[in-house]
Amino acid sequence: MSGLVIDDVSMTFELPNGGSVEALKNINLDIKEGELMSVLGPSGCGKTTLLNILAGFLAPTAGQIALDGDRVTGPSSERGMVFQKGALFEWMNVSKNIGFGPSMAGVAQSTIDAKVKELLGIVGLQEFSEKMIYELSGGMQQRVALARCLANDPDVILMDEPLGALDALTREKMQSLVLDIWKETGKTIILITHSVEE
Repeated sequence: MSGLVIDDVSMTFELPNGGSVEALKNINLDIKEGELMSVLGPSGCGKTTLLNILAGFLAPTAGQIALDGDRVTGPSSERGMVFQKGALFEWMNVSKNIGFGPSMAGVAQSTIDAKVKELLGIVGLQEFSEKMIYELSGGMQQRVALARCLANDPDVILMDEPLGALDALTREKMQSLVLDIWKETGKTIILITHSVEE
């Protein structure tokens, strides 16, 4: 079966004082390959918890997640994450950040260089390949984070409010970029947001 299946997932966090918080209860979704899905809700409603379970960072207290029929039990390159803040390596330039995943996977440097060049074109940062992360604006950093995710060629792209910290104009451009990438690549994208417009 192709796609991402969320099967009766619940998540309860135990508190140090002996209480608990039920962040998710009996979530069931069948997300087909190539779909774009937005999860909309106010802060604290469990959106990021769901995304962290999909990424394999958290194990649910009940239920399970499966991608293409295989149970999700931990992080994997099949599921790429774009965080609210880029989580980029400040000590690396733009190209090295984008090529980091393939480099760790042992991909040949010539292949990495070609992929990085292609992705720089897709996210519109061709002229910034040698810039350090701290030299970039917030919107540019988010484009680097998106390119770094795409460099690993994941089946599913998970986005945790990636545009929330951007100004209105940059956010609009990034929304268009995400839609363009979705149309061009056919990737499954799950976008967490609290913005109705987004």
